[in-house]
Amino acid sequence: MTSLTFYGGVNEIGGNKILLKDKDTKVFLDFGKGFGRRNKFFEEYLNPRTANGIVDFLTMGLLPDIHGVYRDDLLVLADRKPEEPDIDAVLLTHAHADHADYISFLHQDIPIYMGETCHLILKALEERSARTLEKEVLSFRQRPYDRKEEPIPRKIKEFRTGDKFKIGSLEVEPIHVDHSVPGAYGFIIYTSEGPIVYTGDIRIHGTKSQMTRDFIEKAKEVKPIALICEGTRINKNGKEESEQIVFNDANKIVNGSDRLVFADFNFKDVDRMRTFYNIAKENGRKFVVKLNDAFFLKYLSQDPQLNVPKLDDEDIAIYLPKKGSGTYSDSDYKGAEKQFVDQDNCLTADEISTKKSEVLCALGFYSFTSLIDMKPRPGAIYIHSASEPYTEEQEISEDRTQNWIDHFGMNKYQCHCSGHAQGRELLETVTEIAPKTLYPVHTEHPDLYNKVSKNMVLVEEGKEYKI
Repeated sequence: MTSLTFYGGVNEIGGNKILLKDKDTKVFLDFGKGFGRRNKFFEEYLNPRTANGIVDFLTMGLLPDIHGVYRDDLLVLADRKPEEPDIDAVLLTHAHADHADYISFLHQDIPIYMGETCHLILKALEERSARTLEKEVLSFRQRPYDRKEEPIPRKIKEFRTGDKFKIGSLEVEPIHVDHSVPGAYGFIIYTSEGPIVYTGDIRIHGTKSQMTRDFIEKAKEVKPIALICEGTRINKNGKEESEQIVFNDANKIVNGSDRLVFADFNFKDVDRMRTFYNIAKENGRKFVVKLNDAFFLKYLSQDPQLNVPKLDDEDIAIYLPKKGSGTYSDSDYKGAEKQFVDQDNCLTADEISTKKSEVLCALGFYSFTSLIDMKPRPGAIYIHSASEPYTEEQEISEDRTQNWIDHFGMNKYQCHCSGHAQGRELLETVTEIAPKTLYPVHTEHPDLYNKVSKNMVLVEEGKEYKI
């Protein structure tokens, strides 16, 4: 028997946790954080309690209460007995939190399969961020823990397009797709009943749209009995968008300006990072990155296919923020970030203030206090290159952003293209693949797929669907 059970990504964007059973084999397709449901109960200063193990997450519905999945130490903190793992593997499509982060809770004996580049991104995230219970994808500290103890590593299995591997009764074929983070994959999974296709997150207007086309062509060829398809923007059909348009629009804004330029974007989006790096070069400016974003350059420059500049690139500078004593003392910088502090290309806010027309600062909202020391002149540029706000919390941050911009007399611009396909592209994808049955996920509007699929399942969370 083959079946699918959806524990996340149901009538929500993200939080994918899809259990595939085939004979005696069980694998999860992604195991991500559901931001929407988490934000219903928690915020910045109200978080699930680490001291309560896994209880808060189970009680508030952030994790499914299923047997043989979770870490022994978290179960013990919840006054439960440890359980032998009953899952054979997790297939991770990409490194975004809504697909990856809740791997943190899984038993360490469950192997995690991921692309090589996805692994590099997760290494950067682990090294740059404070360790928390919800961000322990590659390794974790047993709780309660002694800080002197080394983290427990997970069993990571890497792959690239062209690889095939077996997990029990399943054969898995990962195929690259284009998304707003590199190292993203879709899966063709050969079960005892026939092929099942899982898109992960996809776009067709990106710099590597051919990768998504490769995936669609292969998915079409295998004639799947089931297609699990994302639908983030199934209800969106807007103007033409591409990374080249972002480059052209942003470059036009920066060109000829003698003012400070602030660019605000997600640094994991390597296409966007390259866009602003190239804009900086074209306009004779240094591309200034945050101290904790230097970790992405450190790791992603190791992949020759990504064409990511190295930390010692002549056009790169690292912003050294004022911390601790306020004197830029070596003792002000802690942990892994110390490796970057002594580099010759570090710049303080005071140094940037003397060369405003010579830098493009990839710093963004959470570095706005640095503007106080950089002293931008009226007419300085702030380019927002991410999604517009769609939650109340983001709208509040948007208001604060505008207050900072108004205070310093800056000019704000929006230059962005999405990491997800538009509605018409998703409908065309489903039509082309022509699955026997469609299972929409990662969407608040699954019903819109009715336009192209006569055999579509509007999935219910926790319900098992036999294939």
